[in-house]
Amino acid sequence: MASTSFAEADLRPISALQHLFFCPRQCALIHNEQEWEENRLTAEGRVLHEKAHDDTAKEHRPGRDGGPGRRTTRGLPLRSFEHGLIGQADVVEFDDPAEGSGATAAPGAVRPVEYKRGKPKAHQADRVQLCAQALCLEEMLGLEIASGHLFYGKVRRREPVVFDLRLRTLTAATAARLHELLGSGRTPAAVYESAKCDRCSLIRVCMPKQGGRDGSAAARFDRELARSLKAGSA
Repeated sequence: MASTSFAEADLRPISALQHLFFCPRQCALIHNEQEWEENRLTAEGRVLHEKAHDDTAKEHRPGRDGGPGRRTTRGLPLRSFEHGLIGQADVVEFDDPAEGSGATAAPGAVRPVEYKRGKPKAHQADRVQLCAQALCLEEMLGLEIASGHLFYGKVRRREPVVFDLRLRTLTAATAARLHELLGSGRTPAAVYESAKCDRCSLIRVCMPKQGGRDGSAAARFDRELARSLKAGSA
């Protein structure tokens, strides 16, 4: 069993790992400053996740051709005190135990499945998020999880993800970075990157083309208010 490193109140959302991987400023705006706006992309993703969760619905399918049956659980709550994470899995698949009974029955495989609206990406953000779910499940269930799947809505297929040492190390390091960033209370300064910023739902809040040395949206608002008051009293 993993040793407890974080208290319940210090757990951070698993989804924040992807926000951090995509853009540290976006992560801080969402999780420290509680800023959020929705666009078409986020709306499509939200609807896809709502369908996948389905209020912790469960189903069981018998095996085919002598293979193990499979139980599917949706919306399963997740948490890891070792990595300081909390969240919810879209889908977790549990294979039935192998032949045998009691102590002689080998446990079946467990696989998390994460739903994404788009298509497979070159970067590791989706894989890190899925691996974080596996780390939570391992801590909760006391067993090792070898792999999972990412389901992409645009191409309508699953992509297998193996939880090897490299991905596990990257995921643990990203979780540590997340706690460092959110624990600092700082919002990184804006850096405009068209490929990212033009698709981000927070572009009007972030204002990356106008970003100054102080990256906080709240601080920027205070400066703008101070300037307005000074101009009004002139």
